[in-house]
Amino acid sequence: MKTPKLIIFDFDGTLADTTDSILSTYRLTIEELNMEKRSDNECRATIGIPLKGAFRQLYPAYTDSMLDTCVTTYRRIYSDNKSLLTPSLYRGVRETLMELAARGCMMSIASSRSYRSLADFCDYHHLSKFFSLILGADSVLKAKPDPEPVLHTMEVLKKSADRTLMVGDMPVDIAMGRGAKCTTVGVTYGNSSHGELSNAGADYIIDNFTDLLNIVIHA
Repeated sequence: MKTPKLIIFDFDGTLADTTDSILSTYRLTIEELNMEKRSDNECRATIGIPLKGAFRQLYPAYTDSMLDTCVTTYRRIYSDNKSLLTPSLYRGVRETLMELAARGCMMSIASSRSYRSLADFCDYHHLSKFFSLILGADSVLKAKPDPEPVLHTMEVLKKSADRTLMVGDMPVDIAMGRGAKCTTVGVTYGNSSHGELSNAGADYIIDNFTDLLNIVIHA
């Protein structure tokens, strides 16, 4: 691998610990709509997928209209509880981003969360200055695992695939990066295991965000 010039990050489960807030919102949505219950593990497996696709995975028999109702309800509940659901950054995220920026790495975010939500969280944690581009699921026509978010990012920021890292905690992040011919890094502290990330084809797997520096320095 050549020295990376661009690092694209997932958000949920990679930069910020949003798992509890997502699972809590799922539970409240399912309860309000009187839906058949789903386990936390079933809901966790959908993290990283755009909401409508996530509910489709959980409730494959639902019509588009029913899925739209699920999404609308989820978003309303999340918005109503937003002040209580602000995620914390994982250990070492801020310091590592600062070091990567100092080394001249361009950075961006490609997430299945909405752009507005991403921007709000980045502003809250004073992270926006680190990212040259922030893409939500609503920023592209095809969200992950399709490679479009990564391809679009590389086009806008004028970087090549052989100089780009895609970093995420879910197999869909790895699939998105691989589809764009990028080097991929899976993180195990989010919502997937080492085995799941390995099976997805991750080029590197790290247990701590700070380990990313070793990949960049020794590339």
